[in-house]
Amino acid sequence: METTTTPLRRAPATTLSARRRSLTGGGEGNARLTSITGAALLVLLAVEGATIPFLRSLLSVHIFLGVLLLGPVALKLAVTGYRFARYYANGREYVRRGPPAPLMRLLVAPVLVFSTLTLFGTGVVLIASPARGLVLGLHKASFIVWFGAMGIHVLAYTPRAFRHLLTERARRRIGGEGLRLVLLVLALASGVALAVATFPLAAPWLHGALHWQGE
Repeated sequence: METTTTPLRRAPATTLSARRRSLTGGGEGNARLTSITGAALLVLLAVEGATIPFLRSLLSVHIFLGVLLLGPVALKLAVTGYRFARYYANGREYVRRGPPAPLMRLLVAPVLVFSTLTLFGTGVVLIASPARGLVLGLHKASFIVWFGAMGIHVLAYTPRAFRHLLTERARRRIGGEGLRLVLLVLALASGVALAVATFPLAAPWLHGALHWQGE
């Protein structure tokens, strides 16, 4: 007696999309994660920036926060990068939400991403191998570029972030609420863990062997 096997059927694309949206919140979930991560970053960056005029006395705080920020910065880059990829891959929800403004997409965003990577990358190099010269100069120069690009970015996207966090629409429950909270907590926790693990490497700076601005 012959037996026949029924071929496995792939779930329709619409079904897969619905499942993904129920787990992550889809485009709206991505926007909310971007906003809550951005809000956390704004607070941490404000504290980090406040240490700059007082580096002689607050250098330890500056270094610790700088490394801690690596976690949420990585999450922010990943989330915005995912939205970018989904939009240009013609993801329906992301196309419907529309592209960023041309100025932000073509000029500010690339400058901001590049200066962010340079700023934090040179900061890590300085902690790992503290020295004057090119790396320190690049760290200072990238901060100036980053500060300008970040200022434009904050002014452009803060209203949208408030809409995602504080309006009645933001209180509407969508999929992925727990996942978004877990991702943010993991990003912050990984930043703290990394900051604690690498802080001893900053001893030459903290003991005065080298100074940020020199004498």
